This record gives sequence, C-alpha cells and structure tokens, in this order.
Amino acid sequence: MARLAQTHGLTEVQQEILATVRDFVDKEILPVATELEHRDEYPTRIVEGLKELGLFGLMIPEEYGGLGESLLTYALCVEELSRGWMSVSGIINTHFIVAYMIKQHGTREQRETFLPRMALGEVRGAFSMSEPGLGSDVSAITSRAVRDGGDHLLTGQKMWLTNGGTSTLVAVLVRSDEGHPEGTPPHRSMTTFLVEKEPGFGEVRPGLTIPGKIEKMGYKGVDTTELIMDGLRIPDDRVLGGATGRGFYQMMDGVEVGRVNVAARGCGVARRAFELGVSYAQQRHTFGRPIAEHQAVQFRLAEMATKVEAAHAMMVNAARKKDSGERNDLEAGMAKYLAAEYCKEVVEDSFRIHGGYGFSKEYEIERLYREAPMLLIGEGTAEIQKMIIGRRLLEEYRIQG
Repeated sequence: MARLAQTHGLTEVQQEILATVRDFVDKEILPVATELEHRDEYPTRIVEGLKELGLFGLMIPEEYGGLGESLLTYALCVEELSRGWMSVSGIINTHFIVAYMIKQHGTREQRETFLPRMALGEVRGAFSMSEPGLGSDVSAITSRAVRDGGDHLLTGQKMWLTNGGTSTLVAVLVRSDEGHPEGTPPHRSMTTFLVEKEPGFGEVRPGLTIPGKIEKMGYKGVDTTELIMDGLRIPDDRVLGGATGRGFYQMMDGVEVGRVNVAARGCGVARRAFELGVSYAQQRHTFGRPIAEHQAVQFRLAEMATKVEAAHAMMVNAARKKDSGERNDLEAGMAKYLAAEYCKEVVEDSFRIHGGYGFSKEYEIERLYREAPMLLIGEGTAEIQKMIIGRRLLEEYRIQG
C-alpha cells in the first residue's frame, strides 16, 4: 500500500470496505475512465458495480437496508473513487446528500418510503439550490411554491443539477410565502420539496422539464442539467420534514457534509496526479538520466506529496468532527478550501512534470487537468469558504469586554 494519505484508527470493517473500493477502482474504473470521459459517456457498468458494493446505501441506517457507516468511511470511499474518476464520485455524492437530508430531517413516512430504495440504488437522488442568476447567494432564490389546496405549485428555473437526468428524486429548495409574513428573513421563508420524477430528459412529469445535459470542459460522464418548473404540483407529504420554512437549514446541513466529500474528491484527484507524476518522472529520461534524479523535479514531487498529505489530514479531521456530533462547519470549510486549492496545484505540478505529453489526450493527466477546476467552485467557491471560516473564527476568538 502507498505511503501517502493513510488513515489511522480505522476498524477492521472500515479497512475491508476501503480495500474493496480500492480494488474496484483499480480493476473497473481506472482502465476505462479516460476513454469514457473523452466520449462524455455515462458509466452505466461502473454504477451497477457500485450498487452491488452497497455504496449507494453506505451511510443509510441498517434499519432501512443500508450499511449504517460513518461520514469518515464515506469520505474515504469518495477519495478512492475520485482517484479513479471524479465523475463517479459525483454520481454517488449528490445521492448521498439527499439520503442524508431525508435521514436527518425527513418524516418517518419519508424515511420509510425513500431510504430503503435509495440504499439499493433503485431511487437515485439529486439536489437543487442554485439558479441561473444567483451563484452563491442562496438568499436570492426566486423559484416559488404557492399553496393550492392540499398541494403546492412550484414555479422557477434551477441550475447545475448533478444527476439531473439520471435521478428519480430531487430535493429542490424554493421560496415559500405560506405562513411567512412580508419582511421575514429570506432563510426563514424557504422550503425543501422532495420531487419524484422519471429519469431522462424533456418533460419528465407534468410541470417539470429537464432540458438536457450542460456541456462542460471537465467532470464529464455524469449529467449536469437545468431544471424548469412550471406549475409543478407537489403534495404536502413531500415537504421535507413536513413543515415549510425549514429548507435553508436542511440544505445547509446537507451542504456541510457535502463539503467534506468535495474535500475528499480533491484528495483523491491530487493523489492520482501525484501517482502519475512520480511514476512518469522515473520513466522519462533527459540528459542521460531519469528526470526524477534532477533536483528541480524532486522539489516539485516533495511539494506535491506534502500537499496530498496535508489535505487528507484536514479532510479526515472534518469528517471525524461531524461523526462525533460536533459542529464542523469551520473544519469542513477549511478542508474543502485547502483540498480544492492543493488539488489544483498538485495536478498542475504533475502536468508540468509530464511536459508536452501532459497536453496530449493520450495521457491521463490531461483529464485531471480539466477536472480539478470544478472543485474550486463546487459546494461553495473558495471565497465562500473563506467567509465561513472567517466568521467562525471571529465567533471562537471574540474578545471579551
């Protein structure tokens, strides 16, 4: 086993799960990832393998058919999957966030209805906060839910849904005025609705349209889409938690664990970039010797390895903090920020080590070079993370008197 990114104190069960996922990545993902990515092809066979491994239910409680594992176990699995192909981890991650939100905030009926099928991968989740014009400003959401008898009618346009086409259950955050007088703070007038739909594109249920895949420079294979609601009728029993006005807090809880997993993605991609760089440096010769023997390349490898190790340690710390029941928004923000930035830097350093071949689609590092930037903006930009970190630090270190 490689020296870097080791996690101490794991149980035998955790070690066995990780070994199984690592073996799956080596045998089933790495040999085909680049080819599928270049074709922007959905990895159907890989997803079926993930179902068989039980990864769609990794954190779902055993009473609902899941494995009941910790956030740490999940994050370490995401790190391994991202080492193979980051898009595969994205297919799992949005599903995981929706399952987590239902487990934490759903009614008993919602948990019993969705979690067993989500654990099997029969119901696949996606979640939606962003809109075309709001970016990171969630308080500016314009999509609305209007009461209509025992239902709500949802209208608006959402953006950047990972798994938008392949999912069958979408957690959608909209503004709901019911019971919230004018002047209510925006975060107290939002509701999360659980929207069931058919997979595919076009009108997937009356009032709900998934126009098609958004073309992206990287993060291919997984489908990223818009979602358009026009009088979409949703019954009261599909309000997450059974009461309106709690959506912002529910989504932020989901995003908090999502940030740990984006950090894990950064760790996995960075580790793969290091592996590729250190291997190539020992094979490529210049001036009569492997370039790994040149001091400049050794310095670069040293910096890369240190960043891989540091990001992994912060990610593990953030996951363990959440698992202990403590507030972890500071640690999750730090881990996500550092892992994303370091991932970008490690990938670029590996790209530099590859020289001209790094620019060739024949080499895997070219794919990683296009994938890494997504982590700089996913689950909140670096600037958003720094705002969260700064505010929490001022809370923790507020001077007295």
